[in-house]
Amino acid sequence: MRKKSVQKKHTVKANVQILDLTKAGSSIEFEIRADEKKIGTIIIGRGSLTWFGRSRKHSRRYTWSQFAEMMDERAYSK
Repeated sequence: MRKKSVQKKHTVKANVQILDLTKAGSSIEFEIRADEKKIGTIIIGRGSLTWFGRSRKHSRRYTWSQFAEMMDERAYSK
């Protein structure tokens, strides 16, 4: 019996600006794609996480505490 080939739906590309995230202004940027179409960008820094929608016109910034609270709420809501 042959295994079915699995098609990748999501791809992520990373852009590392500074390897030491303990310095102010340093960040890692991830471009997220689904079915080869850009769905958004996440920028992770020392103090926060920022999400840009596919058009990069709208962003949402979360402190790490806000992000943790949001993830906890989602994890326990199921």
